[in-house]
Amino acid sequence: MTNIVFLTGAGISADSGLSTFRDSDGLWNNHRVDDVATYEGFVRNRKMVYDFYNDLRRQETSLKPNPAHYALAKLQREYKNGKVTIITQNVDDYHTVAGATDVIHMHGHLHQVRCENCMHVYRCDTDYDETTVCQKCGKAGHIRPNIVWFGEMPLYMARIEEELEQADIFVAIGTSGVVYPAAGFISRVRAIGRAQTVEINLEPSEVNRLFDRSIKGRAKDTVPAYVDELLSAQK
Repeated sequence: MTNIVFLTGAGISADSGLSTFRDSDGLWNNHRVDDVATYEGFVRNRKMVYDFYNDLRRQETSLKPNPAHYALAKLQREYKNGKVTIITQNVDDYHTVAGATDVIHMHGHLHQVRCENCMHVYRCDTDYDETTVCQKCGKAGHIRPNIVWFGEMPLYMARIEEELEQADIFVAIGTSGVVYPAAGFISRVRAIGRAQTVEINLEPSEVNRLFDRSIKGRAKDTVPAYVDELLSAQK
């Protein structure tokens, strides 16, 4: 049995045309990260944050998954030698739209909101703001994006640790290698000592030297080829 764990980052969604988190100019969709990706920014200007995530969700919905997303979903369906797990740092829904199942969204989800009054998390595909009423507790004024901001703990870390421990192949796709704790996953996998490790990236990441194999190129081109390689190897 060979279990495969994928970690996907901004590079895979960039090939769909979605604005990546913190572009080269330090901005995210023309906004300062401190304004739209911290709780302090939310407290300072809730309307700006609501507008930002509503706009980003609409942008995401107007675009589509690319061949890399579809290839990973195909691998989940057709791989018979073990389990295929997808952990994503991205907040978009492209893996699921492409057909992947049980995707682990460690940084939250554009199509979810969380009520700070009752802590209920639920899917929301429409615009929301300070007047939105929680579908569980019925109170308004407590809804926030279910996004992990700077200074907050990523989601599902206990499960992610279990998946990393069971990985026989660990593949990082389109990640920068600078955002922790995800950037530390490769060190954790190496410490466990059982997995073959592969990085697929347009340019080598900050932790590229820790991988056994490096595949350079756009995710939409390289990931389908790598998936075909994995599927051919099981025959």
